[in-house]
Amino acid sequence: MAAEAGLAAGLVLAAALGVDRLLGDPQSRLHPVALLGRLIGWWGDPARWDPRLQRTAGVVCGIGTACLFALPFLLVDRFAPLWAFLLAGPFLLKVTFAWRALEEHARAVERAVQGDLGEGRRAAGRMVSRDTDALSAEETLSAAYESVSENLVDSIAAPLLFFALFSPLGLGLTAAASYRAFNTMDAMLGYRDHRARIGWFSARMDDLLTWIPARVTGGVLLAWFWAKGRLGPALSALRADARRRPGLNGGIPMAIIAGGTGVRFRKPGVYTMGTGEKTLAEGGKEIILAVRAATLILAVILVAALFLWV
Repeated sequence: MAAEAGLAAGLVLAAALGVDRLLGDPQSRLHPVALLGRLIGWWGDPARWDPRLQRTAGVVCGIGTACLFALPFLLVDRFAPLWAFLLAGPFLLKVTFAWRALEEHARAVERAVQGDLGEGRRAAGRMVSRDTDALSAEETLSAAYESVSENLVDSIAAPLLFFALFSPLGLGLTAAASYRAFNTMDAMLGYRDHRARIGWFSARMDDLLTWIPARVTGGVLLAWFWAKGRLGPALSALRADARRRPGLNGGIPMAIIAGGTGVRFRKPGVYTMGTGEKTLAEGGKEIILAVRAATLILAVILVAALFLWV
């Protein structure tokens, strides 16, 4: 039974990647992550709470939201027969990550910048939290490709890792969904502004949950750039620039990709990563290629581990 479960989990992971490439992320108010976002937006409004209760509300509502979002995934994990798990699992796992959508958003920004910088800024603003109104063309592209690089971990690698790690316990889909819930909460509330008190728990949970995936993904990226003959620049950027970005995890994939592809990421007034051997217009395709390669390498490793699990 253990070998059968491992084979099923491996098939679900591989199929979920195929579903993502075929379907992407349909724009719908009924998409599970869109529903999750509306729920977070409702309780995550600090104005709803007395300031003295905001930290407690962040903990209670954060845990409750993660449990509610993960419940359908748990029911499939624990009670679905094998055939139903194989049919529904790829679509449920796909809900927890977004690979094709990241590429599409970055390409949309690049196309817009080439034709109308103002539209490019608006497109980048849909990917990042910073103010994009005054960014140069290169800074606009940087915002987009920084998001792609960081979200290689948050939006692709981490959910897949959690699925693979917890599948032997019969909780793979549940773990991936729980990660997606906390990561979405952090993306919406984890800022040092009026949301600081209500978002502190989500931010700390996201830091904790992403710590290992960020470093595993960093190792995969270094292997890719070693194969490309760019290990030295990737390692140099990791050592020099990873800590420039606030937070424990996001700077790792960003610095490695900046160094490995020879581009420069720049958030005005906050950080610069990479040496800028080439512009982002020149290096954008290599960034997308690195993200694809890291995703596929990690997926192959995880699927093989699940197939070998006994």
